[in-house]
Amino acid sequence: MPERPSALFALESRHIPLLFPPEVMARLTALADVDPDTVVDLRHPGAAAAARRLLADTEVLITGWGCPTLTVDVLDAAPKLRAVLHTGGSVKYLLPQEGWERGVLVSSAAAANALPVAEYTLGMILLAGKGVFELRERLRAERGFVQGEIHPHVGNVGRRVGLVGASNIGRRVIELLRPFDFEVLLHDPYVDRAEAARLGVRQVSLTTLLATSDIVSVHAPATPATRHLIDRAGLASMRDGAVLVNTSRGSLIDHDALAVELVSGRLSAVLDVTEPEPLPASSPLYELPNVLLTPHIAGSHGNELRRLGLIAVEELERLLAGHALRYRVDHGDLHRVA
Repeated sequence: MPERPSALFALESRHIPLLFPPEVMARLTALADVDPDTVVDLRHPGAAAAARRLLADTEVLITGWGCPTLTVDVLDAAPKLRAVLHTGGSVKYLLPQEGWERGVLVSSAAAANALPVAEYTLGMILLAGKGVFELRERLRAERGFVQGEIHPHVGNVGRRVGLVGASNIGRRVIELLRPFDFEVLLHDPYVDRAEAARLGVRQVSLTTLLATSDIVSVHAPATPATRHLIDRAGLASMRDGAVLVNTSRGSLIDHDALAVELVSGRLSAVLDVTEPEPLPASSPLYELPNVLLTPHIAGSHGNELRRLGLIAVEELERLLAGHALRYRVDHGDLHRVA
């Protein structure tokens, strides 16, 4: 990598001020020859000539939300390209096979994006265990409560939390749950019992996790193998009163079956993602007192985007120092990650 490489943005320009606020942009421009106001347009054929001119000398491409697949034509137009630093999470569709074969280094900010998702999850688990959603509805309906009334089914001491997936997010949730008095179960086919023990959780089958957990939180990637991972039978096996939290992707859960369980009132759910997304206006889930829907907000928003830009800057610092990328993506792992 040259001492001061030529870098170029390839993402939606509206995100750049949040990803790279002044102090982060200053670090980036100190490292690379990059114009903060120039974004290559890879989506429209009419911009192809301008894109080729910009890509001709580009050694580092800074990508993010809104960047399409870097086709073979794009890669051919960027013969000096050494690294793609992605400020988003998934890079599964960012490069074609030829791009990986050319040895282009790829880094992802997925680890940084995991932090707010894990924080959201922790908050929802704690609130669910305290019965906040049910008791909020009761207070709203009754417009009062009895001072000193004890709610016997409320509390987080010894409550069993089942995590589906030891992804970046799942592992961060495990860390955040440690100070609390939870029993944490994990299902992940890529984690053996020894690793689970090191994480401080108990590895179990998905069947056991669903049937025995008070709160189930989903953190597995969306792949063909995980579509409707939690199916009708799995939902039916969950304990009466159990809470399902999903911040992964809606496709991991059979939403038709979930709707039946939620309408019955047997289960409750916190859903930041759904299938489809958003739900149609006619969905009964909007009105159910045992369902908390949020508009895909668990991941990075607002000032949290700064972390994602900072990851790209730090990765570039490592490259220029001759060090390995900390968040390099291995092509061989793409089949099992988000």
